[in-house]
Amino acid sequence: MVMEPLTPAATACDSGNKLARADLMPVQWVISAAPMPYPEALEAMRRRAAAIAAGDAGEAVWLLEHPPLYTAGTSAVPADLLTDRFPVYDAGRGGQYTYHGPGQRVAYLMLDLRERGRDIRCLVQGLEGWVIDTLAAYNVVAERSAGRIGVWVNRPDKGPGRADKIAAIGVRVSKWVTFHGISLNISPDLDHYAGIVPCGITDQGVTSFEDLGQLASMPEVDSTLRTTFESRFGPTVTTTDEALLRTL
Repeated sequence: MVMEPLTPAATACDSGNKLARADLMPVQWVISAAPMPYPEALEAMRRRAAAIAAGDAGEAVWLLEHPPLYTAGTSAVPADLLTDRFPVYDAGRGGQYTYHGPGQRVAYLMLDLRERGRDIRCLVQGLEGWVIDTLAAYNVVAERSAGRIGVWVNRPDKGPGRADKIAAIGVRVSKWVTFHGISLNISPDLDHYAGIVPCGITDQGVTSFEDLGQLASMPEVDSTLRTTFESRFGPTVTTTDEALLRTL
């Protein structure tokens, strides 16, 4: 389980195809149109990851939105939950409290690291790089932050040293298979973050495409996410969420 910031230089994981499968077997690419209840998604991820570990299912990336909710990672501090405005779920991943809701693209990744280098640190850096590549396609300059997981945008307009988080990353690895993944803010209600201390960070903020003046639609961002994912992780193939859930 990834629980703490991973800080070494990411250049090795950003170069070449270190995270791609040697056999180029495509990853199932799934997009859910309707908001997905968190408990249902969590159970589906767990079952799919177990099936991958057993050799009974292929890898998948699952893009979805959740209804407004908060999730608590294994390092969550109770005092960082400021209100019970939305349901709170135990996520079973590393990290602290985070928010999910409409206008935020969640991408859950069920990948077999036995075929991708068995390097969890590189995986996290690769996920950060994936988001950075996606944002660059919309002329949003984003970067990693030393000592913190996630993707950040510098906001000098808000004061010296200010950076806002635009994407959170939290993964769990069991038997070398991943689940959980990333959340990228497209156009969520940023006021919903006021109910928590996001990821335990009090000296920085959160932002989104919309907050930065980039009015990209969810389907547009999904298309870019797929292109940039394939450049790092290899080919994908479209699958419906009904098919994904039916095989679990």
